This record gives sequence, structure tokens and C-alpha cells, in this order.
Amino acid sequence: MSPLFERIFQSARSANRTIALPEGSDERVVAAANQATALGLSKIVLLRSQHARTECVPDPALSVIDPEADSRAGDYAALLLELRKHKGLTQEEAVRAVRNPLVFCALMVRSGHADGYVAGADNPTADVLRPALQIVGMAEDAKQVSSFFIMEHRLSHQAIQGIVLYADCAMVIDPSPSELADIAIATARHAQELLEIEPVVALLSFSTAGSAEHPLVDKVREAGSIVASRMPDLPLLSEVQLDAAIVPDILSRKAPGMTTAGPANVLIFPDLQSANIGYKIAERIGGVKATGPILQGLSKPVNDLSRGCNTDDILRLIAITALQSASTIHAG
Repeated sequence: MSPLFERIFQSARSANRTIALPEGSDERVVAAANQATALGLSKIVLLRSQHARTECVPDPALSVIDPEADSRAGDYAALLLELRKHKGLTQEEAVRAVRNPLVFCALMVRSGHADGYVAGADNPTADVLRPALQIVGMAEDAKQVSSFFIMEHRLSHQAIQGIVLYADCAMVIDPSPSELADIAIATARHAQELLEIEPVVALLSFSTAGSAEHPLVDKVREAGSIVASRMPDLPLLSEVQLDAAIVPDILSRKAPGMTTAGPANVLIFPDLQSANIGYKIAERIGGVKATGPILQGLSKPVNDLSRGCNTDDILRLIAITALQSASTIHAG
């Protein structure tokens, strides 16, 4: 385990938070819940039908609840109705919706019965995010929900070593310049305040310091200007190609006038398509260990898994969710 995750695990233990897992019929989730309990990373609440059967049996120390039989279902339905009646939700619809484990988890967090939840092993991002937005809600100072991956570069062939954050690989499809700037600032804040990494931010493009002209480049340049005006002390490589962002010699040749020195450790991609492709190339071909996506911008922590996740991925997100809940920056 990397030093970063050793620290995250220890901080999660100290935080003593309650994390809910709504996909308790998935073997990977049950195994991660058992491991998290054994390691003391958090108090785990596993949502699972009383009729569910998995080869991996939940640890007796776990709290296991069935949303369809839990005594809080009536109160949660009333809360959901209050939150969504302006959208035309009826009482009957609220009662049915609470049986959905994702909705039940969001209501647990809203009610203070859990500090956060992790889902996505069996559900697409849209289904995970919908109840999080509707019930948990966005942070007061957030304009959007975005995400980042923690990428661990630790193989000798990799041009950059150590921890690098990639954003936004999961949420905002085609950010405007101001939205791209918000993603950069939120990710830099998480690097510094949550992960204790001093951020050097690169706004990635196919152009470095004016080497190309195109509306797509203009977007990145404008985002860089916004970031610089809002966080003038943040080390920033604005409008830079990936190789220049991570290899100082290339940066000095391509942009000798750039005052911030690389390598960058927060990589901000110009859109979701390039970000998602980029992190998966790094992970599946380059051998980079990816953890995430980690969501930023919600009032309380909810994190989304890739449906290709393994038990270790889930365990790491449980620890990060607990750490977010204990941090002043969990919102984004």
C-alpha cells in the first residue's frame, strides 16, 4: 500500500464514521464491507435483501438492513415526500422509492444516520448521482458536482512518479471555461486539504503556450485566466500539452517563458471524453493504479464506483468517504 493510502486508512480509523453500502447483494461489496470492518476503517451499514444469498457472508459485526423491512422506511418516505413534492412526487411514489437501496442510502445520509455512502458496483453513475443530488443535495458554495481520480504512478517506465489527480473523468461532459476553472480549483483544494498534497495544476490542451489556435484551446486559456484570478498563489500551468505538464525538460523547451515549474500533480482535462479515455489508458495500458471517481460538490460525501471495480477499489473509496466526512472540504 502506498504511503498516501496508509495515511488515509489511519485517518479513516480515527474519524470513526458510518458509511453505508447499498449494493449488499454484490460479492465484491460484501467482501469490502467485511474488510473495512476488520480494519476498523468505519462503521459499515450494508443494505441487503433478507433473501439475498452470496458466497461471501457478511461479517456478524456488520449492520445489515433490508430497506423493504426497516422500521425507518415510513419516516424516510415522509422525508422524501417533503423534499420532492414540489416536483409532483406522491405519497405512494415516495413509499415505493424508499425501497430502492440508493434512495434509502441517500435518506440515511440526509437524516444523519450515515455519514456518507459508496455505490456504483452494480449501478451506472446516473443512477448513483440522481438520489445524491435530489436528497443529499449540493454544497452551498458549489456550482456543480465534478470528480477526480487518485492515480498512483509507481512503475519505473512511467514519466511521472507518485500521486497525480486526474479530473474530471466521470461527471461534467463538456465544461464551459468557468466550469473547467471550478473543476481545477475544487480538485486543487482536495489535493491540498484532503490528501495533504501541494498542488501544481495543469490545464491540458493540444496546445502549449500558444502553439496552436482553435476554439477548444481558447476554452482552456480562458479557464486558466479564471483560475489565476481566483487563486493567484496556485502553481498553474495553463494551456499545456500533457508531455510538457509532466516532463520539466519538455516544458522548458516548449514554453521557456512559463514561470511555474512542473511536473504537475493535478491534471485537468478539457472535457469528459478526453479525461475518461486518458485515465483508462493510464490504468489499463500504463499500469497506473486508479482510485475513484471521487465526487466533489455535494453537501455530504457520496462516491461512485466503476462497475469494473474490485474489492480493493471499494475498500479505498470507503476510507476516502470516511475521510471526506471528517474534513471541512468534503463538499467540494
